[in-house]
Amino acid sequence: QVQLVESGGGLVQPGGSLRLSCAASGSIFSLYVMAWYRQAPGKQRELIGTITNSRRTNYADSVKGRFTISRDNAKNTVYLQMNSLEPEDTAVYYCNAYRPGTQGYWGQGTQVTVSS
Repeated sequence: QVQLVESGGGLVQPGGSLRLSCAASGSIFSLYVMAWYRQAPGKQRELIGTITNSRRTNYADSVKGRFTISRDNAKNTVYLQMNSLEPEDTAVYYCNAYRPGTQGYWGQGTQVTVSS
């Protein structure tokens, strides 16, 4: 089992940057693929991207070139660096830890609001 604690959300102006963190505990962090999702009001949860233990990443088209996922296995933490933020990026952001064949574990979510 894995427990995930997210932090770093808040209010940011359009064009600004924000870095989210997701700290994991309770299992062997390096065995898990980590993913970031977001859910805007009235919309389904959207996959932002993933990062494997070998640091291979995949991103949704909507965030390519603006968002970067990284992980620090020594700190049991995954990060989401968000640049050039737009109002359309406003959502609750979630991290997820999973291994193949499992549904994974979810963090509690952190609110990101992009507004003037």
